[in-house]
Amino acid sequence: MPRVASLYLPHLAIERLRRIERPRALPEPQRTPQLPVDDDPGACSVPRGGGWRPGARWARDADARAAIVEETATLPLHQQPTMRELGRRSEAADHPFKRPLPAPPGQARPVAAAAHAVPLILAETIGQRQLIAAACPAAQALGLTPGMAVTQARALVATLDVRAADPAADRAVIDGLVLHAIRHWTPTAAGEADGIWLDLTGVAHLHGGEARFGARLIRFCRRFGYSARVGIAGTPGAAHALARYGHEPLMRIASGGEAQALAALSPAALRLAPSALAAAQRFGLDRIADLLPLPRGPLARRLGLASVRRLDEALGRVAEPIVAVVPQETPETVRRLLEPIATAEAIEQVIGDLLADMIPLLRQRGRGARTLVLTLERIDGSAQRIAIGTARATRDAAHLARLFHLRIERIEPGDGIETMRLAAPHSDPLGATALAARLAGDEPVADVATLVDQIAGRVGEAALFTAAPVESDVPERAVRRTDALAAPTGWPAWRRPVRLLSRPEPLHAVLALLPDAPPRRFTWRGKVHAVVAGDGPERIHGEWWRRDGEIWAVRDYFRVEDEQGARFWLFRRGDGVDAATGDLSWYLHGLFG
Repeated sequence: MPRVASLYLPHLAIERLRRIERPRALPEPQRTPQLPVDDDPGACSVPRGGGWRPGARWARDADARAAIVEETATLPLHQQPTMRELGRRSEAADHPFKRPLPAPPGQARPVAAAAHAVPLILAETIGQRQLIAAACPAAQALGLTPGMAVTQARALVATLDVRAADPAADRAVIDGLVLHAIRHWTPTAAGEADGIWLDLTGVAHLHGGEARFGARLIRFCRRFGYSARVGIAGTPGAAHALARYGHEPLMRIASGGEAQALAALSPAALRLAPSALAAAQRFGLDRIADLLPLPRGPLARRLGLASVRRLDEALGRVAEPIVAVVPQETPETVRRLLEPIATAEAIEQVIGDLLADMIPLLRQRGRGARTLVLTLERIDGSAQRIAIGTARATRDAAHLARLFHLRIERIEPGDGIETMRLAAPHSDPLGATALAARLAGDEPVADVATLVDQIAGRVGEAALFTAAPVESDVPERAVRRTDALAAPTGWPAWRRPVRLLSRPEPLHAVLALLPDAPPRRFTWRGKVHAVVAGDGPERIHGEWWRRDGEIWAVRDYFRVEDEQGARFWLFRRGDGVDAATGDLSWYLHGLFG
């Protein structure tokens, strides 16, 4: 029997917007610091000095355990272990520097304000009017429903957050869900305006049954911030009605029970036209059960022939096929050889023929290759795969042949190769090539992507990268690796060292005049450096929205130069005035060229 699931996302547009704009709760202002500083770059991930360790032998002795419990009670709050850790349990303990710190006695922790307390609606322009396209649950509770005029909504609710609807972005989310479903759940799936269809015929047992698969769908959407409802039935119409008008997040009925399950629902669950719904309300047909005993002729005259067809589709009397989405096939070319080959020259010749066949396929689709996979099938039945990648989309057969030439020595032909396949699993849109410079007689500008691909083919893709900025004040978080041809923007105006240590290294025997003077002498890696010039400080505060321990953290950075001319970038934890901002320890963070 056919089985169909309907995944319904009731607040797709609203929740998609909220995923982009997540507010950050500000901490309550306080006159004095109440939380310990947690900005020690050299600290270990396990607290020290507490005399405890999960799984130690003292956990087996009741007297020793009682003594340890009394000893840990004297530790600071952020170093005290939990009772689970003291109870000698085998499960992993929470990270001591990532879990929220317990509030001191008599002091309540700041409570984050409720996100999006203001009702939110999305508006779309239809003709000369602005209508509500979607409304959040808070707005719907106030009587604001889709289809209502925005001016009327503003008159009813003064504090109303109105945003522009983006149907293209909503459709992109649905399309992504459909492609994910085809690749992971079922080969037959299709998208709707607010959900997707899933044909579970013959595949439900692969996911633990229909009930477990429906619960898995709901959890999957919840992880991405979307609320979901799932209906599973023998017909698409019944599944659609249960997902949108059922009383449970997961509704599942057996095949043949559609009439009993849909009888109590409104006729709107059958996807009727607005005129048909108005006619049903005028004739007093408030439930689908009222439509079932009526003869087909009078029912078609009152509600229309399309309404009768919708009813028959939901009950399984008329087939309603799902027009499945067919993902784009991977371009592939094949060469089956008359005789096995084993020499490098013959293999390169066949690679050139495969590329000559691949380029027209990519040109027809308006795309360029980013990844090419060459599969060599030997006469003994085994296969070997060689892959190359490009920094930019390209259809240059000569360039791609050179990249394969760099990998030719890795091929092991064995007793001979009888079939060679070339596939492009990753491709990007690529337009026509500009020929203005060549037509004018000028030399074309060399493409640096060709050089990048050749270097990456020799030293590896991981060894070739560039640095890109990240919106963060903390230096070790303000930069990340990115593609070699990426064009990073937004570098800060202040100077940064050419070499930034991945982890700041502690300095010893530092001589400095507090609070604002650079150090005069310090020891790094066992060598004493006498400072002859210095500049600073540049103050950087901790990022309180990441961890509570960084609310009061402060770093003062200095640029210094020693007697040998080496220039260093070092910092002091704390502002030199308030002890709660840091312990005044010094660290080296980078070196200038």
